Amino acid sequence: MPDSDSRVTTLLHEAVTALGGQERAGQVEMAEAVATAFTEGEHLLVQAGTGTGKSLAYLVPSLLHKERVVVATATLALQHQLVERDIPRLVEAVGAQVDASYAVLKGRSNYACLHRIREGVPDDQGALVDVPVGSMAEKVLELRGWAEEEAEDGGTGERDNAPRHTDREWRQVSVNHRECLGAAKCPFGQECFAELAREKAQRSHLIVTNHSLLAIDAIEGVPMIPEYDAVVIDEAHELTARVTQAATDELAVGDVERAARRSQRIVEDDSADALAEAADALSDAFEATSAGRIERMPEQLGAALELVRDAARACLSAYPRETAGDGEGDPGRTQAKGMVQDVFAHAERMAAAFESDVLWLSEPPPQAATRIPARLHVAPLQVWGQMRDKLLSDKTVVFTSATLMLGGDFNAVASSIGLKPTERVEAGGPSPEDTPDGVLPWRGIDVGSPFDYGQQAILYVARHLPPPGRDGLVKAQLDEICELVDAADGRTLGLFSSRRAAEAAAEHVREKLPHLTTLAQGDAQLPELAKQFVGDPHTCLFGTLSLWQGLDVPGDTCQLVLIDRIPFPRPDDPLMSARQRAADKAGGNGFMQVAATHAALLMAQGAGRLIRTTTDRGVVAVLDPRLATARYGGFLKASLPPMWTTTDPALVRKALARLAAG
Repeated sequence: MPDSDSRVTTLLHEAVTALGGQERAGQVEMAEAVATAFTEGEHLLVQAGTGTGKSLAYLVPSLLHKERVVVATATLALQHQLVERDIPRLVEAVGAQVDASYAVLKGRSNYACLHRIREGVPDDQGALVDVPVGSMAEKVLELRGWAEEEAEDGGTGERDNAPRHTDREWRQVSVNHRECLGAAKCPFGQECFAELAREKAQRSHLIVTNHSLLAIDAIEGVPMIPEYDAVVIDEAHELTARVTQAATDELAVGDVERAARRSQRIVEDDSADALAEAADALSDAFEATSAGRIERMPEQLGAALELVRDAARACLSAYPRETAGDGEGDPGRTQAKGMVQDVFAHAERMAAAFESDVLWLSEPPPQAATRIPARLHVAPLQVWGQMRDKLLSDKTVVFTSATLMLGGDFNAVASSIGLKPTERVEAGGPSPEDTPDGVLPWRGIDVGSPFDYGQQAILYVARHLPPPGRDGLVKAQLDEICELVDAADGRTLGLFSSRRAAEAAAEHVREKLPHLTTLAQGDAQLPELAKQFVGDPHTCLFGTLSLWQGLDVPGDTCQLVLIDRIPFPRPDDPLMSARQRAADKAGGNGFMQVAATHAALLMAQGAGRLIRTTTDRGVVAVLDPRLATARYGGFLKASLPPMWTTTDPALVRKALARLAAG
């Protein structure tokens, strides 16, 4: 074993012992593999099951690495866990032996802005308004008071630490990067929370951030993170979606109107009026365009986008130039100019109608409670090329998650993030030559799980049910749900493909099994629902996508996970359908590469809600017979934990009843 591996193993052992934990073979294997990837300059994909202790397995070699390492997560929950619990405890245990300096780095809008708090918020005309009015005034004043306390006490001013609030309330005390005056022009630049966070990151060996900020820094080329040598991407199964999200732009008529209105008091010529007229043309074009994907640019929409683009460019040119002697910046002007810059950039990209982009118009359904204005969206057709060119050719990257092997291997996920199967290093084999484009070779390892899925969990496929249709749940499915929930005596997490299906199932169970508590997503805030679900085992919680990932409910609270149907993307999803068609056109199998891979990932995440500790027991029940009958069923099942499988409903009900009886 190389010396660096010995040091990693020793330090990991000391850390686990100091933290009162139990060292696991998979954790040690992962830590050694991460250290090797750093020293050898290879990319690494690590599948590490729930309970492996993967955060320690990458944090220890990251602290030992001689250069700066960035850790990027998808969710605030994991970021919070790392910064508030895992890293401080690790530093306390082994900090004297390594450079244990660390910092958390987020986008500017995640920090309170002292200028906005002390000088006021620009109103619709751009004038600063000191005191907010209306129903949110009290909350905004509370947030201002909190931010001043943070400044006085040396706090971070991060949104996560703020009193409870809404997005709208937070916008009254924060700015985005376009609205920021910049430290040099802001009178409070020396004590700015965002600037202090960046200064701390410059002094730190380990930086914790999120996928979106990493994407903006590495792929969009906007410098957000201090220079680093290697990056660990946790929750890597979400990376493609987060990078896509970061590279997606939107434009609504209201965006153009606001930019024009705010500019009218600043520019002296008629360019702001011309921008307002362009907004009218865009509104007419939206009316004449059908919602959904736009494969060929309609003449009227293309002309309107060009009009908006040109008007925004002229408006920007008309803005008075700031000189070095101007002193303090004008926040109203900075914010207004930022709005026009966004309108210009988005309209320019949309008008170009690149083949590498997907364009679509979204409108709310007619039955929506409130009328949401139509918005035009543009997203990259794929992001693997950008990741390959901008991230994988420059840094050593470790990707880790409990769900990286789909269909039994790493190829689907590797391809989606820009790694080619031909560049993989075989186990124990020598590293291949570097690729012509400079991308490093990669290894893939599965360090297993501490759980015995074959003994702890049953996968039940309701083969006897009819295939799901477009009209939602049918009586046979609703009856099956009730029978399973009744056998489990509650203790059920229901994962549904739509809000309508979740609500229909909840209503049916409430009617048939009134002695149980049945909660549906939307009844209350998710943390409140999760708390109630954990507090009473005779409870069911039914919901949609946000419950499929991240919900951690160990113990007998959850002994049955229901999945109503295979979660393929909707056929009318503009981006997914475009990606599927592009894969077919390139000679691949678009359904398997896009739709089946998407479904496999979600199913693996959903099934992962069941077994969270070595003592958990239960059933994952899939009410979609296609998992047993369709040709792609084998690929989906190979993506799930290795549970004991059956299609016998009577056997499953007996197993659930035994578990419920204790």
